[in-house]
Amino acid sequence: MTGREIIKRTIKFESPGCLGWDFLPEYGSDIVLLNMDPSPDGRPQEGVDEWGAVWENIGVSKFGEVKDYPLKDWKDFDGLPIPDINDPKRWESIKGVREKYGEKFLLGIGVSLYERLHFIRGLENTWADIYINPDELEKFIEILVDMNLGAIEKYAKEGFDGYIWPDDWGLQDRLMISPDKWRQFWKKGYERVFSAAHEAGMLTFLHSCGNIVEILDDLIEVGLDVIQMDQQENMGLEALGERFAGRVTFYCPVDIQATMVGGSVDDIRAYCRKMVKCLGTDKGGFIPKCYMDPVGAGHRQEAIDAMCKEFIRLSNR
Repeated sequence: MTGREIIKRTIKFESPGCLGWDFLPEYGSDIVLLNMDPSPDGRPQEGVDEWGAVWENIGVSKFGEVKDYPLKDWKDFDGLPIPDINDPKRWESIKGVREKYGEKFLLGIGVSLYERLHFIRGLENTWADIYINPDELEKFIEILVDMNLGAIEKYAKEGFDGYIWPDDWGLQDRLMISPDKWRQFWKKGYERVFSAAHEAGMLTFLHSCGNIVEILDDLIEVGLDVIQMDQQENMGLEALGERFAGRVTFYCPVDIQATMVGGSVDDIRAYCRKMVKCLGTDKGGFIPKCYMDPVGAGHRQEAIDAMCKEFIRLSNR
């Protein structure tokens, strides 16, 4: 089987008979992650993004964080620059990628429905808006949903297989907001995006870190096929498997904050085996991957090597 077929069959629980993976270049990957360029959800290390948010680098990590929010008051909303998702220049970068990458699984990146909002409003303002400015909040979420619907059309035309965006919803021990408020304001938006992706022939992915077990049932209910989480130990690996294995595919590295940082090489190998056992099934449901910023997370090279080599050993390929 090709890598593309292995990944699809893993996600659909169609018994691929082996593991597909998404590792750093030296170990190879069955998945190619691609984005529009520029992306309206771009997160620069430094500078100003298309919405007017000012970013600064946070240190050793390759990621930046917002230091100045462009929409401090909803009365200024009409002056907010809203990027045009249909600008043809954004989509030049993905033309012909099916031919370029052959039988790889093509995964297109969309626009976050929560993170982009708080990049523009600020996190505390966003939390306050849930109670103080619900109409404005809903209006903005609709704008972000519509952006994703436009992006899905473009990716589908180029033969993409999956659609993903990042929305970190969890603190270490619970959701950032009330699960009921998440259901009130965001659940229907997720459902619209997942439904559109499925109708376009793409599988649905979401990156979300922290403890998100309170909404994972909801995400599966509205059409999530794959959860990409970089942490598991804060929720309990066995507990995740008991509740969700066989219902959603896990697309994960070894826990980036715990075992990958503090574990020995033997600990990492043992955790790999545990992930395959707990999160996967005989029919599929688990895709191992590497973290995108190992240096920023403090991952030493021997830990990365141990993880990749152990998953490859376990892959049956």
